[in-house]
This record gives sequence, C-alpha cells and structure tokens, in this order.
Amino acid sequence: MDKRVYFLMIVSFVIGMVELIISGLLDLIAEDMNVTLGQAGFLITIFSLIFAIASPILLFLTSNIERKRLTLISLCIFLIGNIVTLFSPTYSILFLGRVISATSGALLIILCLVMAPTLVRPQYRGRAIGIVSMGVSGSLVLGVPIGLVLGNTFGWRAPFLMITILTILSIIGVYYLMDRVAPKPAIGLKEQLQTLKQKKILFAQTTTFLYMTGHTVLYAYLVPFLNETMGIQGTLVSIVFFVFGVAAVSGGGIGGTLADLYGSRRTAVIGIILFVITVFSIPYTTFALPVFLGGVIIWGILSWAITPAVQSYLIQKSPQNADIQQSLNNSALHFGIAFGSFIGGIIIERTTVEDNAMVGSLFILLSLGTAFAAFISKSRTKAQVP
Repeated sequence: MDKRVYFLMIVSFVIGMVELIISGLLDLIAEDMNVTLGQAGFLITIFSLIFAIASPILLFLTSNIERKRLTLISLCIFLIGNIVTLFSPTYSILFLGRVISATSGALLIILCLVMAPTLVRPQYRGRAIGIVSMGVSGSLVLGVPIGLVLGNTFGWRAPFLMITILTILSIIGVYYLMDRVAPKPAIGLKEQLQTLKQKKILFAQTTTFLYMTGHTVLYAYLVPFLNETMGIQGTLVSIVFFVFGVAAVSGGGIGGTLADLYGSRRTAVIGIILFVITVFSIPYTTFALPVFLGGVIIWGILSWAITPAVQSYLIQKSPQNADIQQSLNNSALHFGIAFGSFIGGIIIERTTVEDNAMVGSLFILLSLGTAFAAFISKSRTKAQVP
C-alpha cells in the first residue's frame, strides 16, 4: 500500500475529531453557553451541512492547485477555525469557529477520498478507501472518549486544545513526509451533477444519505440517550464511545476488504439489513450493560462498513467519473449527518431521546430500498458490477 494513503488517513483522523467530538460534549457546551441540547446539536448540523455543500464546489475551485500544497493551506485554515472554537466566548463565535473548520475540513476529507484510490492498484481501491475511512472512525477511538474525559475534567474547550496541537503536528507531518501530487483537470459543477441523471448512481448516493441520516439521529445524541435510559455518566460514557470507536475502526477495514472479496453490492445490502435491525434494537438492550455493549459493537462495525462498499461500487459503476462520484458521495454522507443531527435534535426537544433509535432505523430501512434500486439491474446486462 502506498505510504501516502496512510498520510491521508492521518489527516482524516484529525478532521474526524472535530466533526464528531461535539456529540460527546453536548451537555457541557449547552450548560456553558446557556443553550438547549438541541441547539448544541446544531453545531454538528452546521458542520456537516457545510461539508456536504462545500466539498464539490471547493474541489472544482481548487482543481489547478498541487495537492500537497492545497492540503497544507487547508490544514492552516482548519487550524484557525479550531483556535476560534477554543477561545469562543459566546455560542455565536463558537458557531463561527465551526463554520471555518468545516469549510476547510470539507476540502481536506474529499482530497483524502479522491486521492486514496488513485494511489493504489485497482484491486486495492476498496482497501484504500477503507483505510481513509478508518482515519475518521479511528478518531472515535481516541477523540471522543479522550474528549469526554478532558471535557469532564477540564471543561469542553480542552479537547479542542488537543485538536489544535494535533493539527499543527499534521501540518508538519504532511510538509515533510507527503510527496507532491499533481492536480487533475477541472470538472465543472454542472458536469458533476449531471452524473446523477444515471438512476443507479442517484440511488446509490441516496442510499448513503439515508443510512447516515438514520445512524446520526441516534449517535449524535448518544450521551443524553445513555444518561436517560441507563443512568450512565462520566467515565462509563467514555468507555461506551471507546467500544464504539474500536468497532468502527474495524468496520472501515472490514467493509473495504469485503467489498474487494465478495462484491460491493452484496456487502452493502447485507450490511444495511443488519444495520436496520441493530439500530432498532439498541433501546431494547439497555437492561444490561454487557448486552448493550454487544449491540454497540455491532452498530459501530456496521456504521463504517457500508461506506467503503458503496464508494467502491460508484468507482466501478462510473470509472470515468470516479473523482466526481467520490465528491458527491462525501456530500451525501455529510448531508445525512447534518439532517440526522437536525432531526435528532427535534425529537429530543419534543418527545424523548429513546425515540431516536426508532426514527433512525426507519431512515436506514428506506436506504435498503434505494440500495436495491441501485444495485439490482432490471435488464441483467452483461457488464454488471460485482
């Protein structure tokens, strides 16, 4: 595996820390900023929404810039956003810091996803995508649990100080260790969107949006869910996130490998079926911590195992537009996170956080329908994607 894939994994690790760590700090931020849990959750929504919208636009606007240089510039802007977040005196300034971090982070993640498959031989594309996904899911292993510990001990700003330091180290690492990567010709936004006229491509992208929406409806509010259903707080919450993170890291690698070995369509469909069952069942496992942790492990694996399979399918289905499909899939994924955190916030404001799992599983069930529409050919043409 080309060493640059692992550099991309490191960058995605740092970005993932910023996007996902908020979910473990909602109660602390809400109390400090004097806002509701739902309003604190919107800090996830705005971050992911910008990710979704900015990715294809920034990829187009920066298409002529050498990739290592562009990565360094984006990391510097990302650093500024985290410094603003770290010292924000009000919710509005905190919101601004998230906007800055998200704008730069959107380009960084799509650079990772676009570049990784091009650095390896075709038979390793799924694994390369899985490694980058492991960077994001790996941020759950160290980011969220350590963030929770730091937040509960020193206040919610402490995790962002850690992220600021890691960003500086990432800049140094990329500068000295990553090779130059030539840019590709610009692809117009209109041309990018025109690829969605292919129904199977559109349904595949919609699948990503829907299952990520369902996942985030519950995951973004897992802390209040644990507090309300099991009375878990403090260190035990960190342990739950750690268990989820380890499983998620495994899921990214497992999903990419299974997509290469058994086919992207089969891997995605089976993964989604299991995902629906798992998320729906989570509230029914809270009677015993070991049972609940078992459900969390399965949930964590599946949450990141499906993404590499869908992305691999998109590359195989439309190899001439692989870059475009990776960009759009990244947007679909983050639209799902944004929409899921928004819906989840509404649910906990109006009913109870226990309903988040049921609503989330419904969205994942819808993604199963779009997956069948994307992966199953009516005509059974000869050139089928595995």
